[in-house]
Amino acid sequence: MKIENGESVMLVLHTPREKLLGILDEINAAGVFVRAIDLGYFDDWCSSIVNGESYLPMSDYFFPMWRLERLVRDEGTEDHPSMAEQFKQRTGRHLGEF
Repeated sequence: MKIENGESVMLVLHTPREKLLGILDEINAAGVFVRAIDLGYFDDWCSSIVNGESYLPMSDYFFPMWRLERLVRDEGTEDHPSMAEQFKQRTGRHLGEF
């Protein structure tokens, strides 16, 4: 099944290595447009939102296809919720709102 625009995705990039969680805006032959945050910031980001503290917002990115190592739909299982589901559980808000 094709990953559609607006879906929650996880990206793994190389040179330099980065892992991001975001919302897919567009994917084409040139690269990927995504609104995302660094995955390492996820726990602090959720906590800041819940506590009404200032936080770094999601940023709009374009990554050329040569940097993309992996792009996967953010899917959970019955035992392990997706990152978007975890965000909703922790903050009461949808990831796409940010």
